[in-house]
Amino acid sequence: MFTDTYLPTRDGVVTSILTTKAELEHLGHEVTVFAPAMEDPPAKEEDVIYVRSLGFRRYPGYRVPIFPTNKCEMLEELGIEVIHSQGLLLMALRSMLAGRSLKLPVVTTFHTMVTDAAKYYNFTPFPDWMVDHLMWTYLRRLLQRSEAVVAPSAAIEKELRKYAPKMRRVEVIPTGVDSVMFNPDNDGSSVRTKHGLQDKRVILMLGRIAWEKNMDLALQGFSLLSKKDPDATLLVVGDGPAKEHYMEVAKELGIGDRTVFTGFVPDEELPKYYAACDAFTIASKFETQGLVVLEAMASGKPVAGIDYRAVAEIVHDGEYGFLFKETPEDWVKAIQLALDADECVKRCARTRAEQFSITEAARRLVDVYEYSVHSKRKRVGLE
Repeated sequence: MFTDTYLPTRDGVVTSILTTKAELEHLGHEVTVFAPAMEDPPAKEEDVIYVRSLGFRRYPGYRVPIFPTNKCEMLEELGIEVIHSQGLLLMALRSMLAGRSLKLPVVTTFHTMVTDAAKYYNFTPFPDWMVDHLMWTYLRRLLQRSEAVVAPSAAIEKELRKYAPKMRRVEVIPTGVDSVMFNPDNDGSSVRTKHGLQDKRVILMLGRIAWEKNMDLALQGFSLLSKKDPDATLLVVGDGPAKEHYMEVAKELGIGDRTVFTGFVPDEELPKYYAACDAFTIASKFETQGLVVLEAMASGKPVAGIDYRAVAEIVHDGEYGFLFKETPEDWVKAIQLALDADECVKRCARTRAEQFSITEAARRLVDVYEYSVHSKRKRVGLE
């Protein structure tokens, strides 16, 4: 697996890699990760090969592997049969070069709608429309040269077919959710005590705090809700480049004393935070799948989610949760419904999340790998 982000950075891509890698190994496969080396790396893992890189100032935690390296030659030594690119930028390019050199198939998962994020981190002198055009030109070639493409949701598959119609094969394979780790029986009382949330109606937002996550909408909505519901509290779990900005926004909106920013929370603590909330919300239009939505639903929590892309695909309005349009007023309506949801909605949310099996996702991915190996061999004349 080639990736642009890896530990200690935590985001949806890293979570997907760790979940998928563990399940593939459980099924008897061997997985090696190629990732950019961090400035302050964690304890080295035997099955992770680090590529020298530089930090990207506009996005703390993201590394740019611009240096020449011969580490890809290790693919041959390791007996690698298939390359899975879990990123779309420089490491994806390296995966393609390695695949071409060693005549190995490359499978690409489209985890991140990078064109949506580009306008927030554009360091070039070019206008946003030009950057968008250039990026899709590159992405189109990347996708169409992949032996197979994995889309985390049907909504993303539809968009990819529009921009890259000549892809060889596309499969919708969402990352599975650990419905044992995240379940309705978890106890969140310690989290409520820690943050002074006893007797409060707690709304949870969880994930990387970045500009493209559309957090302004939820904060504006919460400023309206707080005038109607004195017991409502917004719990924001996570870290990221826009955290300080949004803390200031909360103060300016007059909700600073009712909005708790926890900062980074270790994975093993996350189930308690889901358990501590009464409802979960996500306003991000950036999601290609929305793993946090599934984690909340697996925890038996009603979700108020934006009516867009993958979130709308997972959350069926009025059944597993409630959808809202991109206005603060509509957010308020949806979150009030989520806060007042009955046990039927909570049970349905849990049942829906259980459909996203980690084992089933890994097995389907193995089918794609096997197809890609045979397809590549036929195309290069090895079969």
